Amino acid sequence: MSEWKECKLGNVLGEKGYIRGPFGSALRRGEMSECGVPVYEQKNAIYNSREFRFFIDDKKFRELSRFQVKTDDLIISCSGTVGKISIIKEEDPKGIISQALLILRPDTSKIDLKYLYFFLSSKQGFELITQASHGSVQVNIAERKIVESIPLLLPSLPEQRAIAAVLSSLDNKIDLLHRQNKTLESLAETIWRKMFVEEADPMWRVGKLGEEMDITMGQSPEGSTYNEDKQGMIFFQGRAEFGFRFPETRLYCTAPKRLAKEGDTLVSVRAPVGDINVAFEDCCIGRGLASVRHRKGYLTYTLYKIRSLRDEFDSFEQQGTVFGSIGKDDFNNIETFIPNEAKIREFEDVVKQLDEKIFINSTQIRTLSHLRDTLLPKLMSGEAKVRGG
Repeated sequence: MSEWKECKLGNVLGEKGYIRGPFGSALRRGEMSECGVPVYEQKNAIYNSREFRFFIDDKKFRELSRFQVKTDDLIISCSGTVGKISIIKEEDPKGIISQALLILRPDTSKIDLKYLYFFLSSKQGFELITQASHGSVQVNIAERKIVESIPLLLPSLPEQRAIAAVLSSLDNKIDLLHRQNKTLESLAETIWRKMFVEEADPMWRVGKLGEEMDITMGQSPEGSTYNEDKQGMIFFQGRAEFGFRFPETRLYCTAPKRLAKEGDTLVSVRAPVGDINVAFEDCCIGRGLASVRHRKGYLTYTLYKIRSLRDEFDSFEQQGTVFGSIGKDDFNNIETFIPNEAKIREFEDVVKQLDEKIFINSTQIRTLSHLRDTLLPKLMSGEAKVRGG
């Protein structure tokens, strides 16, 4: 530990090492389109996603080129869901960041890129980032000087690289399972389109979503009943805990009000509307979520049916004066086709196998993530040593 040094985050950032996305009139929704140069949003940091909703033309890109991402940039969500982080890879599109993100560029002569990534991804780093945030309506990361004052402990560069290599090996296994899951989900989406779009029966009637589904709107318990000590039932307030398919458990509640069952489709009903996950187990849901389940229990059909309603959810997101939201009546009254039950069972028989494999992979991801998260603070504090360090 004698070689480990205390420093501030600002001491290890390079030139132009902190860039916050363009505010207000610099980038308006009306200036974005469906093609062109991509705009990185919050979800691109939260989910490591490289799927884009919005783009700008070359003229606007030149105007905002100072916000362009570069290889090895760290992009961090800094509005609403704060502190989620992703690394820009060489193959990633070199678009610009939105207001909901900031860029950190480390000086690699002082700190290993992956070491900083793992530090900021650790519980300690995440807490330091979120403590540097504020906002009465929506949480935002505070000004640059506060972020740059975040303290961290640095070993020598060789030890930083050795620590990062151990953690990266686990991350690589996790990433492989995530990619398998994306492939499986893409296959399931293809089957959905074939069965319910390309081969849609014109005799299927049009009805309301509430005719097919039981929809439960979340209700937040008293804040005093929340805890991180595993007391009571797992609690999800909103989409902040959402992962690729299943949410990450962070909070528990001793006085739950509204419940979701294992396998229910969870939908974000505010800021933003329409993000989707699946309940890994029975849980309590707050006002930012709703749970959806087919009235006859077809869980796989429910998930892909709700995923097919993205455009409808987007319309509610855009209606809000500040943040979009959807109420129970609006949710129940979404217009949709209602196929016959034989077709639903046919879909379930095929796709349920794919979803079961996604569940198995996700269980392995949780196990590996727990191992990584257990090792991470020990390696970052010097409590555990690695060869080469």
